[in-house]
Amino acid sequence: MMTQSSNSPAQVFAAHLLASFAKAGVRNFFIAPGARSQALAIAAGQLAKAGKIDLRVRLDERSLGFTALGAALISGEPSVIITTSGTAVANLHPAVLEANHSGVPLILLTADRPHELRGVGANQTTNQIGIFGDAVRECLDVPAPNGNDGEILEAAQIAVNAISSAMGYEGEQPGPVQLNLAFREPLSATSPNAAELNPRISLPDIYEPHPEFAVLSADRPTVVVAGAGAGDDAVELAEAFGWPLFAEPSSGARMGSNVILGYRNLLENHPELSGDISRVIVFGKPTLGRAVIRLLFNSEVEVVVVRSKTMGHFDVSRRASHVVDEITVDDEVDFEWLERWRQADAAIVHQSSDVLDRRALIEAVWEKNTGADQLLLGASRLIREADAWAPAKAIRVFSNRGLAGIDGTVATGTGIALIEREGTTRVLLGDLTLLHDASSLVIDPLDGDLNLQVIVGNDNGGSIFGGLEMASTLDSETFERLFTTPQNVDLWHLAQAYGWGYERVETLGQLDEALAKTGRVLIDVRLS
Repeated sequence: MMTQSSNSPAQVFAAHLLASFAKAGVRNFFIAPGARSQALAIAAGQLAKAGKIDLRVRLDERSLGFTALGAALISGEPSVIITTSGTAVANLHPAVLEANHSGVPLILLTADRPHELRGVGANQTTNQIGIFGDAVRECLDVPAPNGNDGEILEAAQIAVNAISSAMGYEGEQPGPVQLNLAFREPLSATSPNAAELNPRISLPDIYEPHPEFAVLSADRPTVVVAGAGAGDDAVELAEAFGWPLFAEPSSGARMGSNVILGYRNLLENHPELSGDISRVIVFGKPTLGRAVIRLLFNSEVEVVVVRSKTMGHFDVSRRASHVVDEITVDDEVDFEWLERWRQADAAIVHQSSDVLDRRALIEAVWEKNTGADQLLLGASRLIREADAWAPAKAIRVFSNRGLAGIDGTVATGTGIALIEREGTTRVLLGDLTLLHDASSLVIDPLDGDLNLQVIVGNDNGGSIFGGLEMASTLDSETFERLFTTPQNVDLWHLAQAYGWGYERVETLGQLDEALAKTGRVLIDVRLS
């Protein structure tokens, strides 16, 4: 029998499940309204009212998923997402895929019909088991509770297991976990109050594997490539052994004295230097430049991969001689190799012009960002421009590079801003990337004041495709129709509709003033 004074087993189970998450220290909950998930919503509301969790509400589950992803990305802690059944669950799929490939911890509580209503045409019912395929670390189908005493203990254990799987406590890559929760009517009640429960939980110890080392010969000319998620380790290794560092802007490693900012130019146009590379050491997930990928496929170049806890296994050429955790060398490294790269890099770096172009936009945004700010780069042409022009600077830069899609960029930035209230969160993206996620400009008034800038490099379409093969093989009309897809949306009206400030920028002076604004601001930077 139910041990709580409630006529709804659904509410009892939901209250104990969410109370267990809160007891374990999970703070960030995200919810979209729905009927089948009402017990979960009520329990989350009770916990939020008591100050035990932070609860955010969104209307659109696709946007909800990416907002939760942004929160988990900046906090390093799991975000709990609550949805009702049917298409609501399917709308989480893009965010789940990104979280899977970039190692971001999400816990999906997807409400469902009980087993007897599945497969018989019941309203809003589809097969939610396996809907995300292998993109989730675990998919648990929890039968509808019926009020047995054992369900309370089961709820606590389910929460503990979900946290462990999402965070990768057993040594696996962090990522999304789905708890598919069936509920029968009555779907909710006002008791028990989840905030008054004190479940017994015990989180497992974090598995710490013994690191694998590689001892490399010091006499091979080596470069360090830092892709998304590389972090400080890439910087430390490059500087410890005097190797050039090729760091993408969202790598967390574009800093220090060994960074070669013009590495793509040098790889593509200076064979007298790039041709001498004998070894590449890879951190994170490099995805921005074809020259780096060609280097990894070069049979004369040794590839060494350093494992990434978040980005998973990266060995696109399937040629890695070592996949390890740490690296050392057997002798002193010749520092002349690094100096050659430094001199070549200095020779191709020129003073910025006084024209508002993509380089000027990148440099202005980098200059404005300080240690208290956050920068999110959309998967558009601008992140590649940042790879070419962004200075070496220790700022926090993020990007959804797990699958490198443009979906959910505004929502991801909002999730970051919700967690990190100090400083300014800036989202730098193209106009198509903005329009793809325009509905995420809706902000719940209860989220409070956010210092969030959405900076749009507005070039009227997908100029990123101009550098690809089809740009030279198709006639201009066909290329524009199929790939550039020019748009003429009035961004001022868009900003007004969603209650954002708006700044139109056509000069460097206007850009500098716009970047100093506070609150929620859409900055429309006109690029040719």
